[in-house]
Amino acid sequence: MTRPLTLGELRKSGWKSRPVKEEMRQNAVTKISASDPLFDGVLGYENTVLPQLENAVLAGHDVVFLGERGQAKTRIIRSMVNLLDEWMPFIEGSEIYDDPYQPVSRYAKDLVDELGDETPIDWEHRDNRYGEKLATPDTSIADLIGEVDPIKVAEGRYLSDELTLHYGMVPRTNRGIFAINELPDLAERIQVGLLNVLEERDVQIRGYKVRLPLDVVLIASANPEDYTNRGRLITPLKDRFGSQIRTHYPLEIETEMEIAEQEARPLEAENISVSVPEFMTEIVTTFSHIARSSPQVNQRSGVSVRMTVTNYETLVANAARRALQRGETHVVPRVSDLEALMSSSSGKIEIESIEEGRDGQIVGQMIKAAVLEVFKGRFSPEDLVGVVESFDTGTIVHTGDDVGSNDYADLLEGNAALAVAVSELTDSSEPADLASAVELVLEGLHLSKRLNKEATGTRATYRSRG
Repeated sequence: MTRPLTLGELRKSGWKSRPVKEEMRQNAVTKISASDPLFDGVLGYENTVLPQLENAVLAGHDVVFLGERGQAKTRIIRSMVNLLDEWMPFIEGSEIYDDPYQPVSRYAKDLVDELGDETPIDWEHRDNRYGEKLATPDTSIADLIGEVDPIKVAEGRYLSDELTLHYGMVPRTNRGIFAINELPDLAERIQVGLLNVLEERDVQIRGYKVRLPLDVVLIASANPEDYTNRGRLITPLKDRFGSQIRTHYPLEIETEMEIAEQEARPLEAENISVSVPEFMTEIVTTFSHIARSSPQVNQRSGVSVRMTVTNYETLVANAARRALQRGETHVVPRVSDLEALMSSSSGKIEIESIEEGRDGQIVGQMIKAAVLEVFKGRFSPEDLVGVVESFDTGTIVHTGDDVGSNDYADLLEGNAALAVAVSELTDSSEPADLASAVELVLEGLHLSKRLNKEATGTRATYRSRG
């Protein structure tokens, strides 16, 4: 369909102007009525965060999201543009996307007065109707609201002329969504400057008698600790947000496993294939959940879901490096690859330890706890009696980067009990899949204190405790 290109054509087309919040509300009503999800790719919030957000959209509220890092706040905020109309008309040349029927800037008003129905109209896609600013202490009113442009003054305009203004990010997101991440990090005097935007819906720039009745949906994010009465946010600004929504980390292991598989960048290279056993993904995810409940981890800073995703990627990368060194083409992570998670975890969790240098040891203990928990979820003690007995008769198994997948497959041919246990974890006959399952069984028995383990570098030896 051809879009109107002048104000007169726009009127004849029957297009109707409506505030952004009304636009989002009507589009949300359409989606909800059709049972379509309002926000794609957001997992784990179906019964908690998303119903609250849908209520806020239907109510026409500005929203502040409270949550620790890595809780998909920014993703949700950015996905809200999908509730806008796909295309929006505005007066061509306007810096603040003036509504053709209700222009607010001096430029747009003068143009409509001069050209009338011949005023040129342009169209903007909804993806460009979103503005975002990370709040920092050096953010200024000029950044957000606007400032006098000295170049325009030098061109001969009077200081009292509204056309000398250079609009900030908020006016330039007029008729759209503006997001401020980490809102409490704004200086208090800048927070005061947002009060009119939220309540009176206008902005004032310096000492000018300029009133811009902006049409903006304001969305913000903040850490809960900074948002309390002892925090760094002024009370009047808090009061002006219609809805306050608390986000959270995934409540269930299965949900975070889905997130990890959805968000992780796939490792693709010529002549190799990658598959990650479910139990290895579960170990990575369980490690994050253990860290979130550990007294040795600073819970105020949180344990981001990003740690789960990067650990998943690191696990696959280490498995690929090991496989390539062995000349193997099928990449499957093993328990011995978990040691590589030290590098991808250390910068994402804040260890609270009295003793210096224990961070790595504490992280290692949590990884072992995750392995044991996943192992116990799949085997009961009586399931592996035969495996333990086979070690009592002298079986010794070596594992590590220098042990090829075929060596594990050969091991199973001579140990029927171990082969039965492995069949509970995988129905594959691929050596790489079998190797991964063997290592989980052996490490689980060791952590259950049923086998001895001697580790040297990347190599480990499992033997009887007798």
